[in-house]
Amino acid sequence: MRGQLILIEGLDRSGKSTQSVKLHESIKDSFIVKFPDRSTRIGSIINEYLTNEDFKLPDQSIHLLFSANRWEVIQDMIDKLNNGHTIILDRYIYSGISYSLSKSQLSNTKNEMSDVDWLYSPDKGLPKPDLTLFLSLELDQINSRAEFGEERYEKTEFQKIVKSNFLKILPQEGVKILNVNDKSIEEVQKMIWEIIEQGDYNKLTNNPISYFT
Repeated sequence: MRGQLILIEGLDRSGKSTQSVKLHESIKDSFIVKFPDRSTRIGSIINEYLTNEDFKLPDQSIHLLFSANRWEVIQDMIDKLNNGHTIILDRYIYSGISYSLSKSQLSNTKNEMSDVDWLYSPDKGLPKPDLTLFLSLELDQINSRAEFGEERYEKTEFQKIVKSNFLKILPQEGVKILNVNDKSIEEVQKMIWEIIEQGDYNKLTNNPISYFT
């Protein structure tokens, strides 16, 4: 028996972190893992990149750093799952692919950053979520949220492209897309919990961990 791996994805300021905390409070023996994990050595470089637009890195480099940041903590995640703890992910590989792909589209550049297979390849071998929840929100509602625009990617035009790419690359199986427009925190929390209970994602599972291949 092992814990479940539950992923909450969405655009910036869509409520992912809030709902991750709410779900953590509702599921016993659970942990939140937020990506990027800015507490690590690699995470500190990513934080500088995201918060300081004068800090320049090639797009390929930052994409690989985001992946490396996931690999930094993955063994601890696997150990926790195998010890019966549920892991709630706040962002994961789909964010990495969607944001990097959007950068190439915005600049109309054709290189590795426009190649989904290349963007996906460094994350092969990471565990797959048992459930992925995508919080879908209209751009005008995101723009009005507190602190939107403080980080590098929090631009309306860019977020619009990111949303389109999310919806293209998210797999059909194991993914629930939730329309959270005009929904309160409590209403979204209820929507998520109904999915969790219906699928027994708040309980241990006998299924082995699956990995991206």
